[in-house]
Amino acid sequence: QVQLVESGGGLVQAGGSLRLSCAASGRTFGSDTMGWFRQAPGKEREFVASISWSGGRTDYADSVKGRFTISRDTAKNTVYLQMNSLNPEDTAVYYCGQSRYGSGTHFARVANLYAYWGQGTQVTVSS
Repeated sequence: QVQLVESGGGLVQAGGSLRLSCAASGRTFGSDTMGWFRQAPGKEREFVASISWSGGRTDYADSVKGRFTISRDTAKNTVYLQMNSLNPEDTAVYYCGQSRYGSGTHFARVANLYAYWGQGTQVTVSS
């Protein structure tokens, strides 16, 4: 079993920044991928970014490339999502998940293929 706990969400003005954290505990493997997804009201959960635990290989959705940065601290078993230049379209509940598929592959962008999820953290960007 893997437990994931997100934190760091909140209310921010357009153009501002937030850093989300995802603390993992339980059984994790170096080959696993950690992903950030988001879900706005009435919409599907969509891929934001992913990173592999072992080599740090990253992948980003086009909508956040250049604004968001995913990173991990293996000593702390924590994954981060630094979000800059936020705009109202980024408003959503952000979830972290763990997948056995490699970061950068199509499969690591598919929410249904993630075995574990955190409870989510709300990010609201005001205009």
